[in-house]
Amino acid sequence: MADSKKSTVRKVLKYIKKYRIYLGISILLAAVTVALSLYIPILVGHAIDNIIGPDNVKYESIIRIFIQLAVVAGVTAAGQWVMNTMNNKITFNVVRDIRDEAFNKISRLPLSYIDTKTSGEIVSRVIADADQFADGLLMGFTQFFTGIVTILGTLVFMFRINVWLALAVVVLTPLSLLVANFISTRSYRMFRKQSETRGDQTALIDETINHLKVIKAFSREDKTIEEFDEINEKLYGYSLKAVFISSLTNPGTRFVNNIVYAVVALLGAIFACNGAVTVGQLSSMLAYANQYTKPFNEISGVVTELQNALACAERLLALIHEKSERAEKDGIIENVSGEVDINNVYFSYTPKKNLIENLDLHIKPGQRVAIVGPTGCGKTTIINLLMRFYDVNSGNISVDGKDIRTVTRHSLRRSYGMVLQETWLKAGTIRENIAMGRPDATDAEIIEAAKAAHSYGFIRRLPDGLDTVIGEDGGSLSQGQKQLLCITRLMLCLPPMLILDEATSSIDTRTEIKIQNAFAKLMEGRTSFIVAHRLSTIREADIILVMKEGKIIEKGNHKELMKKGGFYAELYNSQFKL
Repeated sequence: MADSKKSTVRKVLKYIKKYRIYLGISILLAAVTVALSLYIPILVGHAIDNIIGPDNVKYESIIRIFIQLAVVAGVTAAGQWVMNTMNNKITFNVVRDIRDEAFNKISRLPLSYIDTKTSGEIVSRVIADADQFADGLLMGFTQFFTGIVTILGTLVFMFRINVWLALAVVVLTPLSLLVANFISTRSYRMFRKQSETRGDQTALIDETINHLKVIKAFSREDKTIEEFDEINEKLYGYSLKAVFISSLTNPGTRFVNNIVYAVVALLGAIFACNGAVTVGQLSSMLAYANQYTKPFNEISGVVTELQNALACAERLLALIHEKSERAEKDGIIENVSGEVDINNVYFSYTPKKNLIENLDLHIKPGQRVAIVGPTGCGKTTIINLLMRFYDVNSGNISVDGKDIRTVTRHSLRRSYGMVLQETWLKAGTIRENIAMGRPDATDAEIIEAAKAAHSYGFIRRLPDGLDTVIGEDGGSLSQGQKQLLCITRLMLCLPPMLILDEATSSIDTRTEIKIQNAFAKLMEGRTSFIVAHRLSTIREADIILVMKEGKIIEKGNHKELMKKGGFYAELYNSQFKL
């Protein structure tokens, strides 16, 4: 755990290094403001020494000292204001940079990472953990440097007044440090568990909101509330322990500090009686003893907050330092004809469970390839490999003779147009969602694509037509309307290769027939991959690949496979049995 904490601190310091000018100004101002604030007890001590007796008060000297006090206090306040401004700049710039890097990292993470993490947990790292880190870092900059400089400066002034009293303070100092260290090491563990549990809670809330209809449909409200209560109770327990342990820091260090103050007062009184120090010097010494111990309380509080901040930073930085997608080559694929070769490909999502083994396939430009088979046989996996959402474990996939690992993912994916069973729409206008692949498309082109996809009818009936704003994932649109918008998006781009994964699963039969006719025209001259469960929709495919347990067990067109009377014929006939 100690190594993990040190590693996190080193990583955070790299981000802070970028703003070292602000940091330098902050440290310089911390030294200046502390020096000025420490000079105040000296002036107060001089003022006290100028009050010699009832009728022996040096008013002119006292007035001059009061003026000096006012000037010193004013300059100190101005310096602290500028220092706090610098600290704010450092903190929020660092958190902004880390948050930007984390968000950019999400787009570069392999899908294997996203598929194994809940979206709420990732959101918690980028939002909640970043905020907690900012709070701890700001407190650290605001109080840590000032506290350290105050301790060092106070020691200098105390040694100038009386060496023995200063040594007494120094000898008792380790007690405060031991107490703070004992508590902080235990609070860090609780703060880390608190941060992890908060991520679990955010994930459950996100999942519940996104799938509320399913929860209600299966009457899982009570079960979901139980799960939330369980996580909430765990969070309560960790939070309570973290706060309780960290709250011991201040009373513990204050107790030690009061001992220090009492020792200085007792020894100082003895020295004053013996004439070793004046009453004014003793007053200054007591003020310094109080100022010397006060930063230990503040630093102890800062250390506690930093435990929380480091725990959050560790989770956030762990996301940033996750392994990205495999590095890209600089190659670009252009003017794609649509020739696709899959050579001796092996792939599995987990090492222990084989999925696709020894897959070989040659697809000529313009061919329509249908992929059928039972659930979990690897149909969608082939699509993931073609789009390079996942990389093959061995073997290779090439387009127009180029291994897809030697070209940029951007150029590869621009060669494909894809419509999936699961739709994806962003919050924004209908126009923005359709033109996602072609932001420069004109309204006339968008309308033409909408007519081809048979979506223009319902778009025209919307309150603001193409300017109608929809919510996240389509808002109040029906599943069929969402799928029509995704098909319209494809019709607008007209890429050289197509991937249709149950593209019309949510559309009514009459509209589906129209769209199938539109797809038939669209697929002319374009290499197309069609994943379908309704086998009646793929009878016109040039090649039908029948998959089972990751292997192609049959290959041919509809007539050949039906004549063969194998697994495909069995699947096809089963869909028409009463």
